[in-house]
Amino acid sequence: MSYSIAAASLVVVIAGVVALLPEKVRVERSARIEAPPQTLFAIVSSTEGFQSFNPYKDDEPNLSIIPSGPATGVGASFTFKGKDSEGRQTIIAVEENRSVTMEIDLGAMGKPVQSFVLTPEGTGTRVTWATESHFGVNPVGRLFGLMMDGYLGPISERGLAKLERAATKKSL
Repeated sequence: MSYSIAAASLVVVIAGVVALLPEKVRVERSARIEAPPQTLFAIVSSTEGFQSFNPYKDDEPNLSIIPSGPATGVGASFTFKGKDSEGRQTIIAVEENRSVTMEIDLGAMGKPVQSFVLTPEGTGTRVTWATESHFGVNPVGRLFGLMMDGYLGPISERGLAKLERAATKKSL
């Protein structure tokens, strides 16, 4: 009898701890890039441009990318399929030369939203890449959220470095 009480108590404690975890997580990285906002906006707001700095292609060179919709701006999207992931990324909002917001539909894994904010800084631009995920009451998602910064942060940093190289090529 005491075993079942102890097991039930443990389940209640674990559920309580998980319920206290944040239901949304934001991972953000930024870098100053020596390029004007309009150059960076042209890259980030297009499906083809995004592929020029897509950091996920580093880990999976055979990542399948199929564009759809307009080439740039709201509605521009692409489906992706790799060995461990698949989904669709779609631009859902733009503010000319200032920001681009995208929804990433990962099916059962959720729909994180990522944004690129372009802020003039000296002779360059501060690019802030943020990804926000909402887990609701999903306990597995909330636990995964604890690791998101450690997982997505380095990927975003690598992508920002690649964006800088792409912007430099475009400016030449």
